[in-house]
Amino acid sequence: MKKILILFSHPKFESSRANAVLIDHIKDKEGVTFHDLYEQYPDFHIDVPAEKALLQQHDVIIWHHPLYWYSCPPLMKQWIDMVLEFNWAYGPKGKALHSKICLNVITAGGTRDLYCSDGTNSFSVNEFLRPFEQTANLCGMTFYPPFAVMGTHRLPDDSLKKHAVQYSALIDLLQQDINLGEIKGCSFLNDIPHLKTE
Repeated sequence: MKKILILFSHPKFESSRANAVLIDHIKDKEGVTFHDLYEQYPDFHIDVPAEKALLQQHDVIIWHHPLYWYSCPPLMKQWIDMVLEFNWAYGPKGKALHSKICLNVITAGGTRDLYCSDGTNSFSVNEFLRPFEQTANLCGMTFYPPFAVMGTHRLPDDSLKKHAVQYSALIDLLQQDINLGEIKGCSFLNDIPHLKTE
């Protein structure tokens, strides 16, 4: 069974209904390490050796965060800047993360139809996540499409619960190793057949 590291970053987690429900469904699963960066590093002083050791102990790395101004919260960016060092994560000698799986789990207040060339935000979620994709590529990781919960401000409780159940099912699939054929052509991992809900 693959070991999964969830790097969670949300500066206002206490007021996030969507993330509270999502995390409640996955944080205690076997083989999952839930790592709350704002709880661990409120002063932004990241323990780089400890983070590297944590990465090396896991097979799947999940960046779980709200979509903040089309990117991630600042502590996650700080984590990327500090931990993914030259000649460790990338560069001629940087092989530490090779063959690991990487993906984003995101929440966004805007609905899915706002994230397209004709929508208010002009670009798709996947286009906004390109820096994460290229980071994963540079580090030799396999990058998967995101799991995204959109329109969270108006999402009814029952719909949010369905997303949380999907998230838990996704963790199960990742631990068993998703068939790459299943995700080909999917913008979001929510769309793969095994995770579809009525």
